[in-house]
Amino acid sequence: MAVLKADAFGHGDVASAVLEAGADSIGVTSIEEALSFRQADVGVPILSWLNPPGADFETAVRERIDLAVPGLELLFEIARAARAAGTAARVHLHIDVGTGRDGCPPRDWATLCALAREQEAAGAIRVVGVMGHMSCADDPLSGQNVRERLMFENAIRTARRRALRPHLLHLAATAATITGAGAGYGPHRIGAGLFGIDPSRTTDVLRPALTLTSTVVSSREAPAGTGVGYGHDFVTPECTHLALLPLGYADGLPRAASGQAEVLVRGERRPLVGRFSMDMVVVDTGDMLLRPGERVTVFGPGRDGEPTVAEWAAWSHTIEHEIVTAVGSRTSRIRRTLDTSNHPTTSLPGETACLSTPAGSPSSEAARTTSTRSPSPLRPPSRALSAR
Repeated sequence: MAVLKADAFGHGDVASAVLEAGADSIGVTSIEEALSFRQADVGVPILSWLNPPGADFETAVRERIDLAVPGLELLFEIARAARAAGTAARVHLHIDVGTGRDGCPPRDWATLCALAREQEAAGAIRVVGVMGHMSCADDPLSGQNVRERLMFENAIRTARRRALRPHLLHLAATAATITGAGAGYGPHRIGAGLFGIDPSRTTDVLRPALTLTSTVVSSREAPAGTGVGYGHDFVTPECTHLALLPLGYADGLPRAASGQAEVLVRGERRPLVGRFSMDMVVVDTGDMLLRPGERVTVFGPGRDGEPTVAEWAAWSHTIEHEIVTAVGSRTSRIRRTLDTSNHPTTSLPGETACLSTPAGSPSSEAARTTSTRSPSPLRPPSRALSAR
Protein backbone atom coordinates (compact mmCIF):
# COMPACT_ATOMS: atom_id res chain seq x y z
CA MET A 1 0.00 0.00 0.00
CA ALA A 2 1.40 3.36 -1.03
CA VAL A 3 0.70 5.83 1.77
CA LEU A 4 0.16 9.21 0.11
CA LYS A 5 -1.11 11.22 3.07
CA ALA A 6 -0.12 14.86 3.55
CA ASP A 7 0.08 15.48 -0.19
CA ALA A 8 2.29 12.41 -0.63
CA PHE A 9 4.67 13.60 2.10
CA GLY A 10 4.95 16.92 0.31
CA HIS A 11 5.82 15.33 -3.05
CA GLY A 12 2.56 16.14 -4.81
CA ASP A 13 0.68 14.21 -7.46
CA VAL A 14 2.52 10.89 -7.65
CA ALA A 15 -0.37 8.42 -7.47
CA SER A 16 -0.02 7.23 -11.07
CA ALA A 17 3.73 6.80 -10.62
CA VAL A 18 3.48 4.61 -7.52
CA LEU A 19 0.72 2.51 -9.04
CA GLU A 20 2.76 1.99 -12.21
CA ALA A 21 5.68 1.00 -9.98
CA GLY A 22 3.74 -1.84 -8.34
CA ALA A 23 1.52 -0.52 -5.55
CA ASP A 24 -2.05 -1.72 -5.85
CA SER A 25 -3.71 0.36 -3.15
CA ILE A 26 -3.39 3.75 -1.47
CA GLY A 27 -3.51 4.77 2.17
CA VAL A 28 -4.38 8.21 3.52
CA THR A 29 -5.57 9.66 6.79
CA SER A 30 -8.72 11.65 6.01
CA ILE A 31 -11.74 10.99 3.87
CA GLU A 32 -11.08 14.30 2.11
CA GLU A 33 -7.69 13.01 0.96
CA ALA A 34 -9.25 9.75 -0.20
CA LEU A 35 -11.97 11.52 -2.17
CA SER A 36 -9.40 13.69 -3.93
CA PHE A 37 -7.92 10.52 -5.44
CA ARG A 38 -11.35 9.28 -6.53
CA GLN A 39 -11.98 12.64 -8.16
CA ALA A 40 -8.71 12.14 -10.03
CA ASP A 41 -10.04 8.81 -11.36
CA VAL A 42 -7.81 6.64 -9.16
CA GLY A 43 -9.75 3.39 -9.04
CA VAL A 44 -7.65 1.17 -6.76
CA PRO A 45 -8.68 0.45 -3.16
CA ILE A 46 -8.10 3.42 -0.85
CA LEU A 47 -7.98 3.20 2.95
CA SER A 48 -8.72 6.21 5.18
CA TRP A 49 -7.80 5.61 8.82
CA LEU A 50 -8.13 8.85 10.78
CA ASN A 51 -11.55 10.49 10.85
CA PRO A 52 -13.54 12.21 13.58
CA PRO A 53 -17.22 11.68 14.30
CA GLY A 54 -19.26 13.64 11.80
CA ALA A 55 -16.94 12.98 8.86
CA ASP A 56 -18.59 12.38 5.50
CA PHE A 57 -18.81 8.62 5.85
CA GLU A 58 -21.78 8.28 3.50
CA THR A 59 -19.85 9.76 0.59
CA ALA A 60 -16.85 7.64 1.52
CA VAL A 61 -18.96 4.49 1.37
CA ARG A 62 -20.51 5.51 -1.95
CA GLU A 63 -17.02 6.11 -3.36
CA ARG A 64 -15.77 2.71 -2.18
CA ILE A 65 -13.35 4.11 0.40
CA ASP A 66 -12.22 1.58 3.02
CA LEU A 67 -12.55 2.99 6.52
CA ALA A 68 -10.65 2.23 9.72
CA VAL A 69 -12.78 1.67 12.81
CA PRO A 70 -11.03 2.38 16.13
CA GLY A 71 -14.10 2.30 18.40
CA LEU A 72 -17.81 1.85 18.83
CA GLU A 73 -18.87 5.42 18.05
CA LEU A 74 -17.39 5.31 14.56
CA LEU A 75 -18.57 1.74 14.03
CA PHE A 76 -22.20 2.76 14.52
CA GLU A 77 -21.82 6.00 12.57
CA ILE A 78 -20.28 4.21 9.60
CA ALA A 79 -22.99 1.56 9.75
CA ARG A 80 -25.68 4.27 9.61
CA ALA A 81 -23.91 5.93 6.69
CA ALA A 82 -23.73 2.61 4.86
CA ARG A 83 -27.48 2.05 5.27
CA ALA A 84 -28.11 5.53 3.90
CA ALA A 85 -25.80 4.81 0.98
CA GLY A 86 -27.50 1.49 0.32
CA THR A 87 -24.26 -0.52 0.30
CA ALA A 88 -22.07 -2.20 2.90
CA ALA A 89 -19.05 -0.28 4.10
CA ARG A 90 -15.65 -1.96 3.87
CA VAL A 91 -13.96 -1.52 7.24
CA HIS A 92 -10.65 -2.33 8.91
CA LEU A 93 -10.90 -2.76 12.67
CA HIS A 94 -8.00 -0.81 14.18
CA ILE A 95 -6.31 -2.12 17.33
CA ASP A 96 -3.95 -0.01 19.42
CA VAL A 97 -1.03 -2.39 19.89
CA GLY A 98 1.10 0.07 21.84
CA THR A 99 1.20 3.62 20.52
CA GLY A 100 -1.36 4.92 23.02
CA ARG A 101 -2.92 7.17 20.41
CA ASP A 102 -5.11 5.87 17.55
CA GLY A 103 -6.78 2.48 17.52
CA CYS A 104 -9.10 0.62 19.86
CA PRO A 105 -7.79 0.12 23.41
CA PRO A 106 -7.19 -3.61 23.99
CA ARG A 107 -9.75 -3.73 26.83
CA ASP A 108 -12.50 -2.73 24.38
CA TRP A 109 -11.39 -4.90 21.47
CA ALA A 110 -13.59 -7.95 22.11
CA THR A 111 -16.68 -5.75 22.37
CA LEU A 112 -15.79 -3.92 19.17
CA CYS A 113 -15.38 -7.23 17.33
CA ALA A 114 -18.66 -8.61 18.65
CA LEU A 115 -20.66 -5.53 17.69
CA ALA A 116 -18.89 -5.33 14.33
CA ARG A 117 -20.06 -8.88 13.68
CA GLU A 118 -23.63 -7.83 14.44
CA GLN A 119 -23.39 -4.96 11.99
CA GLU A 120 -21.86 -7.27 9.42
CA ALA A 121 -24.68 -9.78 9.87
CA ALA A 122 -27.15 -6.94 9.36
CA GLY A 123 -25.48 -6.08 6.04
CA ALA A 124 -24.23 -2.64 7.08
CA ILE A 125 -20.52 -3.35 7.02
CA ARG A 126 -18.03 -5.89 5.83
CA VAL A 127 -14.95 -6.37 8.01
CA VAL A 128 -12.17 -6.83 5.46
CA GLY A 129 -9.17 -5.99 7.61
CA VAL A 130 -7.51 -5.73 10.99
CA MET A 131 -4.77 -3.13 11.35
CA GLY A 132 -2.31 -1.84 13.92
CA HIS A 133 0.70 0.46 14.05
CA MET A 134 3.97 -0.30 15.86
CA SER A 135 5.55 2.22 18.22
CA CYS A 136 9.20 1.13 18.23
CA ALA A 137 9.66 -0.61 14.89
CA ASP A 138 12.55 1.69 13.98
CA ASP A 139 14.58 -0.19 16.63
CA PRO A 140 14.75 -3.84 15.55
CA LEU A 141 16.09 -4.86 18.98
CA SER A 142 13.30 -3.28 21.00
CA GLY A 143 11.40 -5.73 23.16
CA GLN A 144 8.29 -3.65 22.55
CA ASN A 145 8.14 -5.10 19.03
CA VAL A 146 7.60 -8.58 20.44
CA ARG A 147 4.86 -7.37 22.78
CA GLU A 148 3.07 -5.52 20.00
CA ARG A 149 3.21 -8.47 17.62
CA LEU A 150 1.67 -10.65 20.33
CA MET A 151 -1.02 -8.02 20.88
CA PHE A 152 -1.78 -8.00 17.16
CA GLU A 153 -1.93 -11.81 16.97
CA ASN A 154 -4.33 -11.85 19.89
CA ALA A 155 -6.48 -9.20 18.22
CA ILE A 156 -6.74 -11.33 15.08
CA ARG A 157 -7.69 -14.41 17.09
CA THR A 158 -10.33 -12.46 18.98
CA ALA A 159 -11.83 -11.17 15.72
CA ARG A 160 -11.99 -14.65 14.26
CA ARG A 161 -13.58 -16.07 17.40
CA ARG A 162 -16.36 -13.53 16.89
CA ALA A 163 -16.93 -15.05 13.43
CA LEU A 164 -15.20 -12.23 11.57
CA ARG A 165 -13.10 -13.17 8.55
CA PRO A 166 -10.73 -10.26 7.82
CA HIS A 167 -8.26 -11.09 5.07
CA LEU A 168 -6.20 -7.89 5.12
CA LEU A 169 -4.02 -8.06 8.24
CA HIS A 170 -1.59 -5.16 8.30
CA LEU A 171 0.77 -4.04 11.03
CA ALA A 172 3.87 -2.70 9.26
CA ALA A 173 4.58 0.79 8.03
CA THR A 174 7.95 1.79 6.54
CA ALA A 175 10.11 1.24 9.63
CA ALA A 176 8.55 -2.12 10.48
CA THR A 177 8.98 -3.22 6.86
CA ILE A 178 12.66 -2.29 6.70
CA THR A 179 13.60 -3.80 10.07
CA GLY A 180 11.30 -6.80 9.70
CA ALA A 181 9.50 -6.00 12.96
CA GLY A 182 6.14 -6.20 11.21
CA ALA A 183 6.87 -9.10 8.88
CA GLY A 184 4.52 -12.01 8.33
CA TYR A 185 1.27 -10.20 7.70
CA GLY A 186 -0.52 -8.77 4.69
CA PRO A 187 -0.20 -5.31 3.17
CA HIS A 188 2.73 -3.15 4.19
CA ARG A 189 1.85 0.54 4.44
CA ILE A 190 4.81 2.29 2.83
CA GLY A 191 4.85 6.06 3.06
CA ALA A 192 8.16 7.64 4.03
CA GLY A 193 10.09 4.82 2.37
CA LEU A 194 8.60 5.66 -1.01
CA PHE A 195 10.42 8.96 -0.85
CA GLY A 196 13.76 7.69 0.39
CA ILE A 197 13.26 8.17 4.13
CA ASP A 198 14.35 5.33 6.41
CA PRO A 199 13.10 6.01 9.96
CA SER A 200 15.21 3.12 11.26
CA ARG A 201 18.48 4.31 9.68
CA THR A 202 19.34 0.66 9.07
CA THR A 203 19.61 0.57 5.28
CA ASP A 204 21.54 2.43 2.61
CA VAL A 205 19.34 1.21 -0.23
CA LEU A 206 16.82 4.04 -0.13
CA ARG A 207 17.61 7.29 -1.90
CA PRO A 208 15.97 10.67 -1.22
CA ALA A 209 13.38 11.48 -3.86
CA LEU A 210 13.11 15.24 -3.46
CA THR A 211 15.46 17.98 -4.60
CA LEU A 212 14.73 21.58 -3.72
CA THR A 213 16.41 24.40 -5.64
CA SER A 214 15.95 28.13 -5.81
CA THR A 215 17.29 30.98 -7.90
CA VAL A 216 19.17 34.07 -6.83
CA VAL A 217 17.13 37.28 -6.72
CA SER A 218 20.05 39.61 -6.06
CA SER A 219 23.68 39.54 -4.95
CA ARG A 220 25.91 42.13 -3.34
CA GLU A 221 29.33 42.75 -1.88
CA ALA A 222 29.24 43.10 1.90
CA PRO A 223 32.11 44.72 3.79
CA ALA A 224 33.30 43.41 7.15
CA GLY A 225 30.85 44.30 9.90
CA THR A 226 27.69 44.01 7.81
CA GLY A 227 24.75 42.74 9.84
CA VAL A 228 22.44 40.28 8.09
CA GLY A 229 18.72 39.86 8.78
CA TYR A 230 16.66 40.54 11.86
CA GLY A 231 18.58 41.05 15.07
CA HIS A 232 21.94 40.89 13.30
CA ASP A 233 22.56 37.39 14.65
CA PHE A 234 25.21 37.19 11.94
CA VAL A 235 27.71 39.95 11.20
CA THR A 236 30.22 39.45 8.40
CA PRO A 237 33.69 38.98 9.92
CA GLU A 238 35.37 40.06 6.68
CA CYS A 239 34.52 41.33 3.23
CA THR A 240 32.32 38.77 1.45
CA HIS A 241 29.41 38.44 -0.98
CA LEU A 242 25.79 37.80 -0.06
CA ALA A 243 23.08 36.29 -2.28
CA LEU A 244 19.36 36.56 -1.62
CA LEU A 245 17.09 33.55 -2.25
CA PRO A 246 13.29 34.05 -2.48
CA LEU A 247 12.12 31.34 -0.10
CA GLY A 248 11.83 31.14 3.66
CA TYR A 249 9.94 29.55 6.49
CA ALA A 250 6.59 30.16 4.75
CA ASP A 251 7.85 27.77 2.08
CA GLY A 252 8.86 25.10 4.58
CA LEU A 253 12.45 26.00 5.43
CA PRO A 254 12.62 25.44 9.19
CA ARG A 255 13.56 28.61 11.05
CA ALA A 256 15.28 26.45 13.65
CA ALA A 257 18.01 25.79 11.07
CA SER A 258 19.02 29.46 11.03
CA GLY A 259 22.75 29.80 11.51
CA GLN A 260 23.42 26.13 10.75
CA ALA A 261 22.09 25.27 7.30
CA GLU A 262 24.07 25.20 4.08
CA VAL A 263 23.25 25.16 0.37
CA LEU A 264 25.16 24.15 -2.75
CA VAL A 265 26.45 27.02 -4.89
CA ARG A 266 28.50 26.34 -8.04
CA GLY A 267 29.43 22.92 -6.67
CA GLU A 268 30.50 24.31 -3.28
CA ARG A 269 28.69 24.31 0.03
CA ARG A 270 28.04 27.76 1.42
CA PRO A 271 26.28 28.76 4.67
CA LEU A 272 22.92 30.41 5.02
CA VAL A 273 23.53 33.35 7.34
CA GLY A 274 21.27 35.40 9.56
CA ARG A 275 17.81 34.46 10.70
CA PHE A 276 15.49 32.84 8.17
CA SER A 277 12.71 35.22 7.15
CA MET A 278 9.23 34.32 6.01
CA ASP A 279 10.06 34.84 2.34
CA MET A 280 13.84 34.92 2.06
CA VAL A 281 17.19 33.58 3.19
CA VAL A 282 20.71 34.87 2.58
CA VAL A 283 23.72 32.86 1.41
CA ASP A 284 27.28 33.88 2.24
CA THR A 285 28.97 33.09 -1.08
CA GLY A 286 32.47 34.19 -0.08
CA ASP A 287 34.53 35.25 -3.09
CA MET A 288 31.73 34.39 -5.52
CA LEU A 289 29.42 37.14 -6.74
CA LEU A 290 26.41 35.24 -8.02
CA ARG A 291 24.33 36.41 -10.92
CA PRO A 292 20.59 37.03 -10.48
CA GLY A 293 18.79 33.96 -11.77
CA GLU A 294 21.62 31.60 -10.87
CA ARG A 295 20.47 28.27 -9.46
CA VAL A 296 21.21 27.20 -5.87
CA THR A 297 20.47 23.72 -4.49
CA VAL A 298 18.88 23.75 -1.04
CA PHE A 299 18.77 19.98 -0.60
CA GLY A 300 18.80 16.80 -2.66
CA PRO A 301 20.01 13.19 -2.67
CA GLY A 302 23.58 14.30 -1.85
CA ARG A 303 25.20 12.81 -4.93
CA ASP A 304 26.75 16.11 -5.96
CA GLY A 305 27.66 17.36 -2.53
CA GLU A 306 24.41 19.15 -1.83
CA PRO A 307 22.87 18.96 1.67
CA THR A 308 20.37 16.17 2.18
CA VAL A 309 16.96 16.25 3.83
CA ALA A 310 18.52 14.27 6.69
CA GLU A 311 21.03 17.06 7.26
CA TRP A 312 18.29 19.67 7.23
CA ALA A 313 16.40 17.60 9.79
CA ALA A 314 19.49 17.45 12.00
CA TRP A 315 20.06 21.20 11.71
CA SER A 316 16.44 21.75 12.73
CA HIS A 317 16.33 19.10 15.48
CA THR A 318 13.45 17.34 13.78
CA ILE A 319 12.79 14.40 11.44
CA GLU A 320 13.00 14.20 7.67
CA HIS A 321 9.25 13.74 7.39
CA GLU A 322 8.68 17.25 8.74
CA ILE A 323 11.10 18.81 6.26
CA VAL A 324 9.56 17.27 3.12
CA THR A 325 5.93 17.72 4.15
CA ALA A 326 6.49 21.41 4.89
CA VAL A 327 8.02 22.30 1.52
CA GLY A 328 5.52 23.67 -0.95
CA SER A 329 2.80 24.44 1.57
CA ARG A 330 2.37 27.92 0.05
CA THR A 331 0.26 26.51 -2.75
CA SER A 332 -0.81 29.88 -4.08
CA ARG A 333 2.82 30.53 -5.01
CA ILE A 334 3.92 27.04 -5.97
CA ARG A 335 2.46 24.50 -8.34
CA ARG A 336 3.64 20.98 -9.03
CA THR A 337 4.15 19.35 -12.38
CA LEU A 338 5.24 15.81 -13.14
CA ASP A 339 7.54 15.02 -16.03
CA THR A 340 8.74 11.47 -16.53
CA SER A 341 9.76 11.88 -20.15
CA ASN A 342 13.44 11.26 -19.43
CA HIS A 343 12.92 8.21 -17.24
CA PRO A 344 11.30 4.77 -17.45
CA THR A 345 7.69 4.69 -16.35
CA THR A 346 8.36 1.76 -14.02
CA SER A 347 10.54 3.64 -11.57
CA LEU A 348 9.37 4.96 -8.24
CA PRO A 349 7.42 8.11 -7.55
CA GLY A 350 7.63 10.87 -10.04
CA GLU A 351 11.00 10.82 -11.69
CA THR A 352 11.08 14.57 -12.18
CA ALA A 353 8.76 17.14 -10.78
CA CYS A 354 8.77 20.87 -10.33
CA LEU A 355 7.60 23.27 -7.71
CA SER A 356 7.31 26.54 -9.59
CA THR A 357 4.93 29.37 -10.31
CA PRO A 358 2.87 29.77 -13.46
CA ALA A 359 4.16 31.77 -16.37
CA GLY A 360 3.58 35.46 -16.00
CA SER A 361 4.33 35.63 -12.31
CA PRO A 362 6.66 38.33 -11.00
CA SER A 363 10.27 37.38 -11.56
CA SER A 364 11.03 36.77 -7.89
CA GLU A 365 8.02 34.47 -7.69
CA ALA A 366 8.70 32.63 -10.93
CA ALA A 367 12.17 31.88 -9.66
CA ARG A 368 10.92 30.70 -6.34
CA THR A 369 11.47 26.97 -5.96
CA THR A 370 12.02 23.89 -8.02
CA SER A 371 11.76 20.35 -6.77
CA THR A 372 12.87 17.26 -8.63
CA ARG A 373 12.38 13.66 -7.62
CA SER A 374 15.00 11.03 -8.09
CA PRO A 375 14.17 7.41 -8.85
CA SER A 376 14.62 5.02 -5.95
CA PRO A 377 15.91 1.49 -6.46
CA LEU A 378 13.28 0.06 -4.12
CA ARG A 379 9.85 -0.79 -5.42
CA PRO A 380 6.73 -0.72 -3.26
CA PRO A 381 6.05 -4.06 -1.52
CA SER A 382 4.11 -6.58 -3.56
CA ARG A 383 1.49 -7.11 -0.89
CA ALA A 384 -1.10 -4.37 -0.68
CA LEU A 385 -4.79 -3.85 -0.11
CA SER A 386 -6.27 -6.21 -2.60
CA ALA A 387 -9.53 -5.64 -4.24
CA ARG A 388 -1.09 3.70 -2.68
